[in-house]
Amino acid sequence: MSRSSLYPCGQTRREFVWQMGGGFAGLALTSLLDQDGFFDRHARADASPASPLAPKPQHFPTRAKSCIFLMMNGAPSQVDTFDYKPQLAKYAGQPLPEGKDYINSGGRKVGFLTPAFRPFRPGGESGLMISDYFPHVREHADKLAVINSCHTDSHAHGSALVAMNTGKTFIGRPSLGAWAVYGLGTENQSLPGYVVILDKRGGPISGQPNWSAGFMPATYQGTLFRPVGDPILDLRGPSHITREARRDQLDLLEQLNHRHLSSRPGGSELAARINSYELAFRMQQQAPEAVDFSQETAATLDMYGVGTSPTDEFGRNCLVARRLVERGVRFVQLYSGGGHLEETWDAHESIEKNHGRHGAEVDQPIAALLTDLEQRGLLDETLIVWGGEFGRMPFSEGQGAPGRNHNPYGFSMWLAGGGVKGGLQYGSTDEFGFEAIENRVHLHDLHATILHLMGLDHERLTYFHQGREESLTDVAGQVVTDVLA
Repeated sequence: MSRSSLYPCGQTRREFVWQMGGGFAGLALTSLLDQDGFFDRHARADASPASPLAPKPQHFPTRAKSCIFLMMNGAPSQVDTFDYKPQLAKYAGQPLPEGKDYINSGGRKVGFLTPAFRPFRPGGESGLMISDYFPHVREHADKLAVINSCHTDSHAHGSALVAMNTGKTFIGRPSLGAWAVYGLGTENQSLPGYVVILDKRGGPISGQPNWSAGFMPATYQGTLFRPVGDPILDLRGPSHITREARRDQLDLLEQLNHRHLSSRPGGSELAARINSYELAFRMQQQAPEAVDFSQETAATLDMYGVGTSPTDEFGRNCLVARRLVERGVRFVQLYSGGGHLEETWDAHESIEKNHGRHGAEVDQPIAALLTDLEQRGLLDETLIVWGGEFGRMPFSEGQGAPGRNHNPYGFSMWLAGGGVKGGLQYGSTDEFGFEAIENRVHLHDLHATILHLMGLDHERLTYFHQGREESLTDVAGQVVTDVLA
């Protein structure tokens, strides 16, 4: 069996015919596909390419070389952060008008229209209205493209988080970061191409599928860095084993693994493990330096809020993200909020208590990240994405209650940096902030736009899986061209 006869999932052409139906009909289909060049396009010469993370050309030139996704786990309230709705004060205490049907997530109590819990104020020359939960970010209003018309397909945290990260509400799909690294590779072969830093309170409730490579080779999945302490455990080997000895051990292990793999084609997990061993060896030299804050000035640490409560953890994570993209890492995702309910942005109990706490943790570090990237000339080539898995309702959970329930119908996210038009508000919800009504942006549109800003065409970036060309946005998604600089 020649390697050139292998197809996705390690199939031979005969096995592919059988999967497609077998018999004379399958042979006829195979003949037509062969004439169309199908097999030549999808034949896979080797299950373990020498360098699957090597840099690859963009589909078209763009400014952004990397992306930092600031995931506000638990879903911030749009009407209390970036979607200014003065009508909520005018109609406070009244029910949501009839005709606005919604799913009452969790069967929680339904209350009355409730104004924003903190004032909104204009920021920058653009005058973007931003809440007092984000006073430091407001100073960067002219860098932000705020999309106030996002909507998604689920009102449950687990499935909505998976959808925001992978495009679908069910698990098993590659994440946005995996698609970016699959399409572009990474510029530093001694660091992971895709890094995820969780909150010390825990990860998202749907867990690992949020940074998974899905049906792609495991090489493209996210690498977890710890949010506190040493970001990478056990990176340094035993002191009594020299680097040369470790190199000899890895060379022998690679020979044995490749021998095993050659008789079992299509083993993407083993191929990924081989590559991960090599990456870990290279990381032993470069990763400690990448997360070494001793190289940073006291002024920089102070700007991020490192060493000060409550900004220390997220400030450190933002600084690590800057140092990673500075060294060529393609995609970094930082989580604010971990575990469940009030430990995240899931403000059922009290918007003021919840958003006051989490906003204070992230506002200064995010502003510092924008400032730092700009001062270093990196903001033009780094795309920043901010948002949660959905938004929150404009009414309270019960009469006079200070919390808000889940809202997938309309919420806010913002972009900044590489190739983004700053000082822009795009789309809108209705007068109460309940549902997107103008220039609606589905998460497929958001993903298409993020990929576009990184130089990838979401329709051309595909992976052949089980007889189908798969993509992040499937058959949907439109680039939101109005937010492009």
